[in-house]
Amino acid sequence: MSQSPILVTGAAGRLGGVGGEVVAILRSKGLPVRALVRTDDDRAEALRATGVEVVVGDLTRAQDVARALDGCRRMYFGMSVSAPYLEATVTAAAVARELGGLEVFVNISQLTVSQMSLLAMTDSLQQRLHWLGEQALNWSGLPVVHVRATVFLQHFFFSQWAAESIAAVLEHPEAHVGRVIELTGPKSEDMRAVAAEYSEALGRTITYVDVPMAEWRERELAARGLPEHVASHFKTMAQLHADNRYDRLTHDFEAIIGRPATSIREYVTKHPELFGASERVHVSP
Repeated sequence: MSQSPILVTGAAGRLGGVGGEVVAILRSKGLPVRALVRTDDDRAEALRATGVEVVVGDLTRAQDVARALDGCRRMYFGMSVSAPYLEATVTAAAVARELGGLEVFVNISQLTVSQMSLLAMTDSLQQRLHWLGEQALNWSGLPVVHVRATVFLQHFFFSQWAAESIAAVLEHPEAHVGRVIELTGPKSEDMRAVAAEYSEALGRTITYVDVPMAEWRERELAARGLPEHVASHFKTMAQLHADNRYDRLTHDFEAIIGRPATSIREYVTKHPELFGASERVHVSP
């Protein structure tokens, strides 16, 4: 494998990001990594401490992206939920085309895009930007791999599935270029079954409570003070969950990694410290 650094964007992101976990997996394999971060802060220092080369820049500024990508042959593109998402995607693609020599451009997308088309969009601007971003990357002629994942929970099994798959593609991209990889858990189950998995793993009863959508929006979401772009995205995702639009099952993770995705029960059993007796476990749609 080429020893040029692998560029990972969004490595220090907070919202909806998996870049940091991708970096950790690549570094655990001894692979050289360059991370593009927006701010040189404690998170950037933590990356440097693991041997990562850190470049500070803005994904919507071509000169910053060019500085980060120069000398890299493989790239992971991810960005937190944000209004300029499409601008950043097209900027990264334009820079990659101009510099040339890229072996793979791994793009993190959303599973919802699999059910979207010109005549079937969702109410989330972010999801529409992901759909448009995929179109632009397909037109670019770059060696693209789209990874469509479900909702991320930071430090939980969903983000691990995505990070492991992305890292595997970056390490050995040859068989994956041009593919769309759809990531789901090992089985499809409703929220009551999810609550049962928590109960079995924790040895105590976890009950699923179906909170009315309007109540959730007014009591829970409004209290978070999120930017309108982000709040609108969360509203749409919640409604899609309620409509069973995320009821999907694929075996792409197992095909790439060589083992089934970790179940909810397995993950919670291995990490009981995250679900102490005094902690509330939120199981909601």
